[in-house]
Amino acid sequence: MIEEQAVVVEVGDGYAWVETQRRSACSACATSEGCGTAVLAKAWGDRRARVRAISNLPLQPGDSVIVGLAEGALLGGSLLVYLLPLVLLLGGAILGQTVFTGAGDQPVMLSGAVGLGLGFLVARTWSRRWQDDARFQPVVLRRLAVAAMATGVLSSP
Repeated sequence: MIEEQAVVVEVGDGYAWVETQRRSACSACATSEGCGTAVLAKAWGDRRARVRAISNLPLQPGDSVIVGLAEGALLGGSLLVYLLPLVLLLGGAILGQTVFTGAGDQPVMLSGAVGLGLGFLVARTWSRRWQDDARFQPVVLRRLAVAAMATGVLSSP
């Protein structure tokens, strides 16, 4: 299970809306000063993502929690969004090349674009079908203890 720290924004019956901080791996890399990806990450700044997560815990807005997502759900979603349109783009271009032999590049580009659009349409349809499936939803795993309160008690004279 892939885990991420989040803050509860809103609580409902059986779910919680949480915000996660989007981070890049560039902060841990030794060559981040001369890397183009690090420059882009700094330019975009700190962005937050708001996600609906399944929760059976008694939570309140402001609570820090750990949210988890199954690896299979992340892998399946990535394949659906990235690989399927790419495969259909290439398939459309190859089909256009064989059907419109000798007609130039325009029919090949057009059939590739149709394949790409079809890939995005299929990805959108499947993702809406899986939208309410609990297997593909993030889950609140546990609430984090408040570290500031603990350190305040330990450091008092």
